[in-house]
Amino acid sequence: MLHDIEPHIFNNRFIENAAEHENDYILHYKNNAILLLGNETGHGIPRRRDFGGSIDTTQTMHVFTLNGQNCFLLRDYDGNNECFAYHDHAFLRTMPCREFAYIGAVGIHIANWVSDNAYCSRCGSKTDLKKTERAVICPSCGFTVYPKISPAVIAAITCNDKILLARGKHFRSAFYSLIAGYVDVGETLEQAVVREAKEEAGIDVTNVRYFGNQPWPFSGSQMIGFFAEADETQPIVICEDELHDAKWFPIDNLPEIPGVISIAGEMIRAFKNGK
Repeated sequence: MLHDIEPHIFNNRFIENAAEHENDYILHYKNNAILLLGNETGHGIPRRRDFGGSIDTTQTMHVFTLNGQNCFLLRDYDGNNECFAYHDHAFLRTMPCREFAYIGAVGIHIANWVSDNAYCSRCGSKTDLKKTERAVICPSCGFTVYPKISPAVIAAITCNDKILLARGKHFRSAFYSLIAGYVDVGETLEQAVVREAKEEAGIDVTNVRYFGNQPWPFSGSQMIGFFAEADETQPIVICEDELHDAKWFPIDNLPEIPGVISIAGEMIRAFKNGK
């Protein structure tokens, strides 16, 4: 999956008052695109030395480390460097260097959180990045905001040798995936699975059981996977606001499905392989 980058080591520990050094990685985003280095051998996350000149340290925040090397988020950047190019964040899903793809994706989660809190929701003042913890603070009223993670359930619903797959309205391609949705206030994860199956496909499910989980930074989510069972004779009634289609597929005749970087792809393949 996306976060499986071994033997490389990702550590999200925040380092207080960290200062940038020449070999540190710099993550910068603009309009859903990430700033990358590009050369004849591929693409990479730029390091501090690649920017030349000075970077406004009031615009940087330590975010995590990769193989012990500090990584910083650069909030604003107006420079012009022919070695840099912006790439849509979807590029990270197929980027050959998996460790760079992963830290680039996690950086999106943090960058979106920072952008969403550029101004204080209480008094309207422009916020600052804290140097002592991973937080955004309002210099006027002191209101402090920490990163938000949205839990979402994703369900592999099966009946004997068939699996229920759906094609979402917002998918970038015509592949089919699993029923999924955000956990609502006051419900358990298992209750969310039951509700989402009913809301999106109009079916009742039973025997809900945990499979695994995955951080999915592109949407600021933690995807929590479950298997469940349903009677395939139930009529499927899709939520047309969310889905184009949903149907049962025999495990030996699957449509195009998500890749192995996602827990959805992992779960579908686990069912296909009898796991």
